[in-house]
Amino acid sequence: MPDTRLKSDFIDAMSTLVSTVTIVTTDGVAGAAGATVSAMSSVSADGDTPTLLVCLHHEAKATAAILENGHFCVNALGQGQSDIANVFASRTSPVGGDKFDIAEFTTLSTGAPALKSALAAFDCILQSHERIGTHHVMIGAVKEARHSLGEPLLYGNRAYRDLAPPAG
Repeated sequence: MPDTRLKSDFIDAMSTLVSTVTIVTTDGVAGAAGATVSAMSSVSADGDTPTLLVCLHHEAKATAAILENGHFCVNALGQGQSDIANVFASRTSPVGGDKFDIAEFTTLSTGAPALKSALAAFDCILQSHERIGTHHVMIGAVKEARHSLGEPLLYGNRAYRDLAPPAG
């Protein structure tokens, strides 16, 4: 029997951590899909190709689409892009009903949608995945990466945050 107290304490403790906000997108035979994700991390810059990981809920439309399409793009959002995060998190509905109409997208080498205004974009081939609990941990082999100058959109204490300017 699951320990509901431990689960609650875990969720509350995790909410105090700060994460960058990303949207993970895909397109292909399974169609276009995307989701807001804060569980993203570099795995390795060494080896044949750099790798990263993302965690997506097993019931998310984007999860099934990534598994079928075999590729995805991790788009790191910058300050002022919480509206994009909210649409891809299904907190707000996009005008016209299509998430991808909220901003301009292009494609990189895999064909996954890359947000033109993203602070960083990592175009990946799905290398491996494993379902753990309610989420799929997906490892992506990075085929293309690009970045621009700016400050990241952060999420902590259950709210979006901006990075404070450096002191001094």
